Order: sequence, then structure tokens, then C-alpha cells
Amino acid sequence: MKGGSFLITNQTAEDVFIPEELNEEQKMFKSMTMDFIESKIWPIVEKIDKQLENPDIVPNLLDEIGQLGILGAGIPEEHGGMGVNFNTETVLSEELGKSLSFGVAVAAHTGIGTLPILYFGTEEQKAKYLPGLSSGEIKASYCLTEPNSGSDALAAKTKAILDGDEWVLNGQKMWITNAGFADLYIVFAQVDGDKFTGFIVERNTPGLTLGDEEVKLGIKGSSTRQVFFENVRIPKDNLLGEIGKGHKIAFNVLNIGRFKLGAMVMGGSKKAIDIATQYANERHQFGQPISNFGAIKHKLAEMAVKTYATESATYRIADLITDKISDLTTDGMSKEDAKLKAAEEYNIECAILKVLGSETLDYVIDEAVQVFGGTGYSEEYPVARMYRDARINRIFEGTNEINRMLAVGQMMKKAMKGELDLMTPALKIQEELMSIPDFGDEDDTDIFYEERKALENGKKAILLAAGAAAQKYMMELENQQEVLMYLADMAIDLFTAESALLRTEKLIQLKGEAAAELQVAMTKTYVCNAMERMHVAGKHAIMAFAEGDELRMMLIGVKRFTKYPPFNTVKARQAIADKMIEANKYPF
Repeated sequence: MKGGSFLITNQTAEDVFIPEELNEEQKMFKSMTMDFIESKIWPIVEKIDKQLENPDIVPNLLDEIGQLGILGAGIPEEHGGMGVNFNTETVLSEELGKSLSFGVAVAAHTGIGTLPILYFGTEEQKAKYLPGLSSGEIKASYCLTEPNSGSDALAAKTKAILDGDEWVLNGQKMWITNAGFADLYIVFAQVDGDKFTGFIVERNTPGLTLGDEEVKLGIKGSSTRQVFFENVRIPKDNLLGEIGKGHKIAFNVLNIGRFKLGAMVMGGSKKAIDIATQYANERHQFGQPISNFGAIKHKLAEMAVKTYATESATYRIADLITDKISDLTTDGMSKEDAKLKAAEEYNIECAILKVLGSETLDYVIDEAVQVFGGTGYSEEYPVARMYRDARINRIFEGTNEINRMLAVGQMMKKAMKGELDLMTPALKIQEELMSIPDFGDEDDTDIFYEERKALENGKKAILLAAGAAAQKYMMELENQQEVLMYLADMAIDLFTAESALLRTEKLIQLKGEAAAELQVAMTKTYVCNAMERMHVAGKHAIMAFAEGDELRMMLIGVKRFTKYPPFNTVKARQAIADKMIEANKYPF
């Protein structure tokens, strides 16, 4: 399945990987990481958040988790790592997402701090740095953002001039994670004024200085500083990649960064649900636990429904990337190049997951605070810290607005290049609008007949709106940000709902329908809600550019293609919540 082709290609349940299929090695890594977080991180979260008073605490924890092999899990064995596959890396990312701001330090080190060297470094650079990065002996940071270049990263002003056998760097970077204790900085600068290029800079290089620790809304345990370069001289061999090709490093590494952020925040959602469920069982009002009340059950269940669907999408994408890596390495590509190419192939899905995961986490934690009530607003309880920590995820790794536009924009670019044939089905759908709907015969033996039909029609709704927008705006579509955002919302809901459906179908195949009864309820609830949201988003997207008869016809089409039969979501949520309350945690 090609990246972005989920609108025109139907995957089967047999083709997806679900978390219920974790093998023994993956379960071992999951358990080891979970034990570390529960025993080493959560008991001292207050100390970690006061890292200005305890500057060594996070570096020391990185040393400890490095000794377990977690920092080098995805690094090939020949470079000092463990060489696990991408599905296993996803399991680790999920668990690390439960570690609050410590997970930010780990993600910055293992992702944007290490991967540029793994993917774009010379053999000498890999041999010099990767073993230490894998063990935690060397800690990494990534210097991209500047005061006047955030989302527009290529507008950076930091300069690099070649002087004999050395590069001389001048400029400043800001919002640099791990800056306070990093031994190594991946730095981007302009060569000859306009050649965006990557460099490796070691901490003790003369001329490199740091600003004060930023006082942030959340992730207070994460070191964040400005980094200044004043005539910083580094060896000529510390050039990373090719001159003028720094954008390839920055953007390709961000694909994996977006995916892993999505996996981490999904893990964070599970942790928040556990905490909210336990509190709902403990807190008594009117002579009974508040978990008995319907309003609280609704919140707990909806938190679980969104998280289950997000988890389904996460492992679906992880397996697509894993399979692509396997195919490319079988064809003779190196593991490093294969991983990079696979993430690039699924850059649309990675952007989707980043948006989906971060907004699911925000919803879950917001509702967790509400379950706690007034105590949730107190810093004595964990949800206050989680609430503050979660907000950054919609800004990290490209804002959610950028990622929404990226997802749709990349899909359109693939269509223009002939890699995805979106226009042929889009034109057929416009013809279908003129015909009488074929309602068909319902299959009473298929528990997901209505959901399958709804999602198939949902794809038509997206193609209808996107095709009409492309015809209207042509090459100017990329400037119609509001339209792109609505189309992205439709695509995100469609992909996520389909992922939940495929996961539950496979679970039924593995364990039987009775064992998956609540997963069926979660899937149907999510599809029901998703189709309603798609109808609203599609309507607004079309109203932005269509008029008269065309508008009326297309609104009829969107309504027709987002129909879903009545489903008792109240009853479904009650059953889901009852299971959570009984288990005293997220049990799915």
C-alpha cells in the first residue's frame, strides 16, 4: 500500500499489525520500559520538574535508561545499538510517552539528535558518535529553530563560512531541547547565504554559549535554552550530509519524529485514563463513587474510544513502515536508507498521526482534569502537570496546522506526479451524484457491514470535496489554507476510523466476537462520531468555494456520503466505562 493511498485502496484486517499481536521480545521491551518509568520517573516527577535546582537529574536518568539499551534500540548493532524493528520502536515510544517531560529529553536525543548522524553521517562520523549516542554516554540536541524562523525553517540566518580546513559558524538558535546538558549539537546554517546545510558541533567548542533555561508553561523537566555561535570553529569533516541539502536532513528526520511523537502521546493518553479512572473510583460524592454517574462514565468511555482508535492508527502505520523497510532491505538497500525512505513514503500518515495523537491527548487530559474537578486544578495532583505538559505537542515537530496542510498537500503532489490516481475516482464520484443511490442488501452476517459501507462512502466524500477544490483552484489550492484544513480533518477521521475497524476485525479473527465485544462498541462509536464530523468538515470545505447549483449538488453529495445509521452510543459508552471502572484502568 502506497503512502496516502488509503483514500483509494482498501486494506484488509489480515494486512494490519495490531498491538494484541506483540511478540515476546516486544513485550519484554514494553515491560522493561514501563518498570523504569514507574520506578524511576514517577516517584520523583517533582524533582525532575525542578531541573534548575537539580540540573544533573535528567542526564543521570538518561545514563540509566541508556544502560538498559533503550536509547540505542533502533540503532543497528554494528553501531552499538540493538537493531530492533520499527514495530518494537513504536512499543518503546508508547511507553516513554507515559514519562512526562523526561520523555521529551529521550525523544530529542534518540530522534532528531541521533538520527541525522545515522542517516546522513559519514562512516567516520557514525563510528565516532553512534556508539556513545546509543549508550547515553553522548547526549544530543538539535538546533534548527531561530527567532525569525520557526515553521519556515529554511529562512534561518545562522551562517557557516569555510575558512581553510574549518567551518566558522555565527548565529543563534532558540527553543533547543536538551541544550543545557547536550554533548553534541546538530546545527543548521546557511552556506554562501542560501545553502541550508547541516553540521555537527561538540559542546566544548570555543564560541558556543548557552542562554538561561527557559521558564516554560509545561515540560519543566526538559532543558530548553538558546544556543549562541560566535566564531565557532569546527573541523571541515563535521559537515553533515551535503552542502545545500540540509533540508533533506531536517524534513526527513521530522517524518519519523512526527510518527514517534504520535506514538508517545498515545501512551500518555493511556496513562491519563488510568489516573482519571482510579480517581473516579476513589472519589465519593452523594454517598457513592463518582464513577457511578453517567456523566463521568461518558467522559471515561469517550477518552478510551479516542485512544483505542489512535492506538489502532499508530500500529497500522508502524507496520506499513516496518514492511516497507523490509522490502527495501530485501532489494539491497541499507537499513539506514531503507528506514529513511520508508518514513518518507508514509510522510502523509506520519503527519496525520502527529495531529491525531496530540489532539487526542489534549482531549483526554482535559477531560481527566474535569473528572478530578477542583482538585485537578491543584499542583498536588498529577493531572495539572500532565495538562501543562501536553500542550506543547500540538506545536512540536511542526504545528498541527502545518501538518494538516502537509498531509493534504503531499497527497495532491503525489496525484500530480501520477503516484496516486485521485482524480479518476473523484470524477466518477461526481457522475455518481447524478444517479440513484444503490442501497444494496444488508449482510446480516457481517457485524461491520454498516461501518464498512460508511467508510467506503466517506472516502467518496473526501474525494468529491478535494477533487472539486483542485478543479477550482488548480495550482493555487496550496494557498487555500482553510479548505486544506477541512480536507485534512476529513482524511484524519477517515484513516483513524478505518484503522479502528481493521484492528477490531483482526481481533475478532484472533479471539472471537465475544472476546471483542467492547472493542466492537468502541469502533462503532468512533465511526458514528467520525462520520458526523466528516459531514460538517466537508460541508464547510465546499461552502468555501462552490456556489449556486454546484453548491447545492455537492452538499447533497457530502450528506449522502457521510450517512451512518442510528447507533446507541450512550449504551455503548456505558458498557465501555463499566469495564474500565471494574479494571480501575484503561484495559483495552
